[in-house]
Amino acid sequence: MKNTTRFAAGRRFDIIGLGRLAVDFYAQQIGARLEDVATFAKYLGGSSANTTFGCARLGLSAAMAARVGDDAMGRFLVETLAAEGCDVSHVSRDPSRLTAAVVLGIKDKDTFPLIFYRENCADMAVTDADVAEDFIASSKALLITGTHFSTPHVHAVSTAACERARRRDVRTILDIDYRPVLWGLTARGDGETRFIASDGVTQHMKGILPLFDLVIGTIEEFAIAGGSTDIMTALRAIRAVTPATLVVKRGPLGCAVIDGAIPASLDDAFNGKGVTVEVLNVLGAGDAFNAGFLSGWLRGEDYDACCRYANACGALVVSRHGCAPAMPTRIELDYFLAHAAEIPRPDRDATLTRLHRVTAPYRRHDELFVFAFDHRPQFYDMAREAGADEARLPRLKSLLVDAVAKAERDAGLQGRVGVLIDDRYGADALNAATGRGWWVGRPVETPGSNPLAFDRGPSIGTTLASWPVEQVVKCLVAYHPDDPPAHRLEQETQLAALHAACQASGQPLLLEVIPPAQPRAGAPDGDPHTPFVLLRALKRLYNLGIVPEWWKLASMSADEWKAVDALVAERDPYCRGVLVLGLKAPMDTLAQGFAATRGVKSVKGFAVGRTLFGEPSRAWLAGTLDDRAFVDAAAARYVDLVGRWRAARA
Repeated sequence: MKNTTRFAAGRRFDIIGLGRLAVDFYAQQIGARLEDVATFAKYLGGSSANTTFGCARLGLSAAMAARVGDDAMGRFLVETLAAEGCDVSHVSRDPSRLTAAVVLGIKDKDTFPLIFYRENCADMAVTDADVAEDFIASSKALLITGTHFSTPHVHAVSTAACERARRRDVRTILDIDYRPVLWGLTARGDGETRFIASDGVTQHMKGILPLFDLVIGTIEEFAIAGGSTDIMTALRAIRAVTPATLVVKRGPLGCAVIDGAIPASLDDAFNGKGVTVEVLNVLGAGDAFNAGFLSGWLRGEDYDACCRYANACGALVVSRHGCAPAMPTRIELDYFLAHAAEIPRPDRDATLTRLHRVTAPYRRHDELFVFAFDHRPQFYDMAREAGADEARLPRLKSLLVDAVAKAERDAGLQGRVGVLIDDRYGADALNAATGRGWWVGRPVETPGSNPLAFDRGPSIGTTLASWPVEQVVKCLVAYHPDDPPAHRLEQETQLAALHAACQASGQPLLLEVIPPAQPRAGAPDGDPHTPFVLLRALKRLYNLGIVPEWWKLASMSADEWKAVDALVAERDPYCRGVLVLGLKAPMDTLAQGFAATRGVKSVKGFAVGRTLFGEPSRAWLAGTLDDRAFVDAAAARYVDLVGRWRAARA
């Protein structure tokens, strides 16, 4: 079925979303009543925001028109949309209202308790300036959700937005988004109820339907819009007031598209076939459907393609936890469309899970300069040698954060700064570094352990649950591919557990692989630093399905680096990068090692510690440098090494 919709050319945006923008608090205990839930995950939510987010993730140029509170939750929503590539220039801050919130649970496949916290919330106070005509005219299409016609204020703003859109050749889309509680038809705590007949809501809907070119909804939502629980009667009533294209979501049956006269039955309409998967969570699946459909519709693709995208997006999200973060990327969607018949549980398919993790937008680094001071025994030894109290070490690490900040300011390193900090001596430093926009890594290994052990106990998933999601999980492993099999397997089991924990937590993983200085007893004879031993180690880990976002490796010959580069490109085209470690080598030696990486695309920077902090730290601990002089000295060494890196790589 051909899509004959005409879109204006030369527009900055494909779509602008206007409607609910809220924080979703999703219960993490599946099968529990909300009364019994212990912990929640925080996500971007709200039907219009979810759809706009999903459109951006699928490659459309998207913008949001909305209002949030001048609070941390509002800033979270704005930052999340912006990180996904959505324009947020018309998401305003309300100084007198709080950001809307929703608490959601997953009791079973049919029960999804839901409470809306929307009393006088910010997104229902959206202003006329948020939908300024020039802004609306910069888009091909405007999406509005039905909730934003449910009170006199938002009805006026949304109607004005539609009128401006129609004046400026912008296609208009209505997501009916019927929630009886938001129309005052149920008890305030009953957000789960999806349908209550209401003549008042029906008449209200019929009044706005002529404003739209495309109307999307479930059978229940078309029932409220058309005033009948018989879907065909409802559709005929809707057609009497609007010539809009109607898209009826039919769950696992797919969807029907009606672009003309209403047929005798939904089965007689054009239908896109559904995708059958095991349901975890229906919340947000409709928003994903919308995003998938619009990703094809706005590109002028036929309705068969639009429906394929829509049904597949909906199927993926019903199998996952959350709404917005569960939305697929285009790469992920294409893979699922090609293999849907073989994937009844998308949440358990390893390839799909990895594509979901690595193809979503993240902050990329063409250059990354990591000041590593996550060392623990080394700092203890320095304090003991200087006769200093171990209790001074947390202060020392906090000063190193100040040194990195000074270097960032003085040398213009914004967007290229990284730190590695432990939580034993560096807890205060970690807190100071997190939230600045830096790349922040944190170690999990017990120093010197071989076989690998985790510093805070064997339950690595429990450890990561308390970390900020932005922190990179760093693990140093003394790994040699020729170690005795029992020892090697123990190491690999630990690494596999760590990799799985990071997949679940969403935190990036950095593996620092250093072959032991001496072969273990029973290992084959030979120098562990024999050429290409690291290459063999990486191959082995890749073969096991251990695919970290980052590698941290010692200096090698140019030929070895080229081989590593080729391996990474072959096995993990989504690798974020390789960092060169220092091993307390002198500056000149490090610079020589940096030069060997020239032309190696996967190498993005360095992660160096003792070369930078060793000398000034000893002086500070000995009392020959005060705080300011220490910060200046450490910052200067860091900036010096950045200069040597750039000169060596030029």
